[in-house]
Amino acid sequence: MKQRGASRAEKVETLIMNQPKHSDPAAPLPKLLLDSALRQADEVLLVGVTSSENGELKAVGSAFSPRQTEELARSLRSVGAKGKALELFRLPAPSDLNVTSVLAVGLGTEEESEDPERIRRAAGIAARALGDVSNIATTLSELDLGATVEGFVLGGYKFDAYKSAAQTEGAKQLRLLVDHPRSAQAKADLAHAQSVVESVCAARDFVNTPPNHLYPDSFAIRVVTFAKALGVAAEVLDEKQLAKGGYGGVVGVGQGSSRPPRLVKLEYRGRKDKNAGVDVALVGKGVTFDTGGISIKPAAGMEHMTSDMGGAAAVAGAIFAAAKLALPLNITATLPMVENMPSSTAQRPGDVITHYGGKTTLVINTDAEGRLILADAIVSACERDPVYLIDVATLTGAQMVALGARTPGVMGTEEFRDRVSEISRSVGEGGWSMPLPEELADDLKSPIADLANVTNHRNGGMLSAALFLKEFVSPDVSWAHLDVAGPAYNTGSAHGYTPKGGTGVPVRTLVAVLEDIVQRG
Repeated sequence: MKQRGASRAEKVETLIMNQPKHSDPAAPLPKLLLDSALRQADEVLLVGVTSSENGELKAVGSAFSPRQTEELARSLRSVGAKGKALELFRLPAPSDLNVTSVLAVGLGTEEESEDPERIRRAAGIAARALGDVSNIATTLSELDLGATVEGFVLGGYKFDAYKSAAQTEGAKQLRLLVDHPRSAQAKADLAHAQSVVESVCAARDFVNTPPNHLYPDSFAIRVVTFAKALGVAAEVLDEKQLAKGGYGGVVGVGQGSSRPPRLVKLEYRGRKDKNAGVDVALVGKGVTFDTGGISIKPAAGMEHMTSDMGGAAAVAGAIFAAAKLALPLNITATLPMVENMPSSTAQRPGDVITHYGGKTTLVINTDAEGRLILADAIVSACERDPVYLIDVATLTGAQMVALGARTPGVMGTEEFRDRVSEISRSVGEGGWSMPLPEELADDLKSPIADLANVTNHRNGGMLSAALFLKEFVSPDVSWAHLDVAGPAYNTGSAHGYTPKGGTGVPVRTLVAVLEDIVQRG
């Protein structure tokens, strides 16, 4: 990040020093230990329970002797356990098991217990149930080590940095029981899972940070600080550079706020060939708060618009993970950051803006602002000639109307779109392929500009937003657009390994896609 004199340096240093404790992408997580047996300090053993067709219950794991297995099965039957998925019972441990109690979580049938997503969810609800316990061991790791770590850490995540009297629990320790704890494979699986969950938690922290603390400049400083610590190159364009460079979408949306816009460019080079080009370009929407601008939103629920930078948060998390995992790819991330506010300087419905690259847009609705800043960022990202481009945005309420609050819509180049969707479902984030109907593109035509930012109807709003973005993607780039308006922020109760608030979706999808590109090209 280019600094302008001592005052800028002091500002950066002051902000970093005042960051809440949860802001660091390497934030403290439960201490994770690989082992083959219980130890004296372990307080609770977390086990999965399966059920057979005839109702027989079985505790999963080699930690139990046949007698202990039968004793635990009797205890489970006595409290009415059925072994159904996500059923929870905490029981006294068999007398010679060396722990005080057992937390049994249902996994369904033996076949169902092999599903990594079932294990993630089971570990997640168990982590919340054991919020007051410091030393925990688990046999779930014998089924899937990575899924157990992801579920437990993400399920137990809390963001309480702004509570005046946050509950202070002891540092958690999770002992992961596996057959060969010293094997290279077990160590690699643990390191991979830790890198992923750290990056998901970083994205959640960004989303959960209140908008009076996380605004374009402070967001940019935090992302760049963390990126540089991981060896990721970074550059920040301020409002003057954005105006001079012709980033009309970012400038137009940001001009209504007293907190001016920023555009962050990150570059991770994982390939040894210094002349190698960009393999993957990532772009993330970073609206740190969205009032809707002049086209102001209803007051009810507007506080959730602190999450409108969830796309940028996820993209930052993904490039953090790529660096931690030392993926052999060259990756760029372009993060436009604005605050969309109504004021005497705000853009108006009826304005025409000129995007980076020269295309023009008639602004009909200032609450369709995300696509305006993404358009600039996509053109900028395509200048590096990436093979693949993925943009992520909390873009449309229509995504939730079409797919609900937990299923990301995936659009773009058909082959790559379907590849991303399949990978998203495989990691438990549920991406679903959606079409880009040609007739909706016609409705984005404008008599006075190249495009209008919305159609004159409400049909297919998620699809028409993606069609707008398509106009800015280079035709030779394989492109996927993820609309995560609902999935990036949970306004309901915690479920599985998903807490209330920022979810970190789709960090795990992006990481898995990057790894798939490493393997398949």
